[in-house]
Amino acid sequence: MMKLYSYYNSSAAYRVRLALSLKGIDYQYEPINIRHQKSEEYSNYKEIINKIGFVPSLKDNDFTLSQSLAIIDFLDNKYPQNKLIPDEPILRARILEFSYLICCDIHPLNNLRVLRYLLHINKLTEKDKNDWYIHWITEGFDTAESLLQENYSVDSKWCFSDKPSLAECCLIPQVANALRVDMDISKYKRIVEVYEHAMKLPEFIKAKPEYQKDYIK
Repeated sequence: MMKLYSYYNSSAAYRVRLALSLKGIDYQYEPINIRHQKSEEYSNYKEIINKIGFVPSLKDNDFTLSQSLAIIDFLDNKYPQNKLIPDEPILRARILEFSYLICCDIHPLNNLRVLRYLLHINKLTEKDKNDWYIHWITEGFDTAESLLQENYSVDSKWCFSDKPSLAECCLIPQVANALRVDMDISKYKRIVEVYEHAMKLPEFIKAKPEYQKDYIK
């Protein structure tokens, strides 16, 4: 069975859990605590599975792959049911534009490595760290909301079409991050609408951090 090396609170791993759930693919969940980097479990993972030590990693028989977007693209090609990255050129481009905005412009500034650097090297306070976090989500969500407002279908509650796609796989974890730091997202009407609609569905509920076996409250 396919294995997903994941950490419940990793938004990149969350994206892949959503993709697997939406495509109905069975997999084995292998928890890796990326916060405990001095543990034997983490050291073994870094040595054998992922040299950088990030999650997610996907192991499919003898094939191992890292990077959430690469994993989702692999899954989309190997398991074409419920395609998350459509073939139609314009819709595909819009979904990738939106997904890259989240994964390349927002997430890298707020990932664990950066936050650790801010706290331990730059000696920022917890409040300073959260202010940094919210600032970069705000900048990204301002653009994301504009893209959704300009391109969505009035008949759909999803980002760009009548079904969930890579866009939702990227957006939902980022909204969860915002809510975790008590960011007020009420002004982002389309983002909130998509998130609230998704959170009613079992495929999205199943992938939530609190439903993973390594979840810590």
